[in-house]
Amino acid sequence: MMKETWLTDLRRFVAEDHVKMDEPLHLHTLTKMGGPADIFVAPTTEDEVAYTVKYAYDNDIPLLMLGNGSNMVVRDGGVRGIVLTFKKLDGIMINGTTVIAQGGADIKTVSRAAADSQLTGLEFACGIPGSIGGAMAMNAGAYGGEIQDVIVQATVLTKEGEKLVLTKDELELGYRKSIITKKGFYVLASEFGLEIGEQRFIDAKMDELTFQRESKQPLEFPSAGSVFKRPPGNFAGKLIQESGLQGKGFGGAEVSTKHAGFIVNKNNATANDYIQTIEMVKKAVFEKFGIDLELEVKIVGEEMA
Repeated sequence: MMKETWLTDLRRFVAEDHVKMDEPLHLHTLTKMGGPADIFVAPTTEDEVAYTVKYAYDNDIPLLMLGNGSNMVVRDGGVRGIVLTFKKLDGIMINGTTVIAQGGADIKTVSRAAADSQLTGLEFACGIPGSIGGAMAMNAGAYGGEIQDVIVQATVLTKEGEKLVLTKDELELGYRKSIITKKGFYVLASEFGLEIGEQRFIDAKMDELTFQRESKQPLEFPSAGSVFKRPPGNFAGKLIQESGLQGKGFGGAEVSTKHAGFIVNKNNATANDYIQTIEMVKKAVFEKFGIDLELEVKIVGEEMA
């Protein structure tokens, strides 16, 4: 089969134990759902990333970027082609008021590292579940802050394997969108410009945001985070709550009783359970309010055969 060939070819350049065949993706998503990837690659250097991306492009192999799996629902049939993760590219460097983080670094860890260096500006990200690459792609935000408020530039890789450095303007950051998603770029590293702050104020803000998040969000169950984008002039969670959907769902998936904007994997849910619950919510909200909720999470992969 083709995937055996891909495995052999990729292992010529990427360490053997970092290239796997038929890797279960439920091990790599925060929903704890998802079928196998034909090939799963976890490079440790930018050269290995470039090789993998170019190999996929040259051989016309589908390539899916998986951050820390926080904003993604992988269908039960898994993903054909290559799944690429930057989990092993998670370096963080701080120089004065500049923070440079590799694409696989956890944004919560980056936020904490900045705070520990008495830098202010990234506190809003202390509870965002995601990698720097994913946060950049979606212009992630919370509690009044967004990536675009602090980003200086990013180093990305094109589908063809070419490295580019993009300024803040060139990143075209908007509400949950960027040129990264538009062009299918891969984020190798991001540079943030912060300011020196007073430690007690930075810590107090992070403690407050952490408390708000833990008290309002259903962190006790696996989930893909906030499922829907915020509709203009409204809140998805409020619309879902007012539609009487909390506690309802399919199989092991359920609209959270703690925060209606979340769908949780309450009892060994399949991706199909989760997607059916999403469709139920969309239908009910449209029927009640005439508002078509837009997904914030990305649904990928194939149905179970």
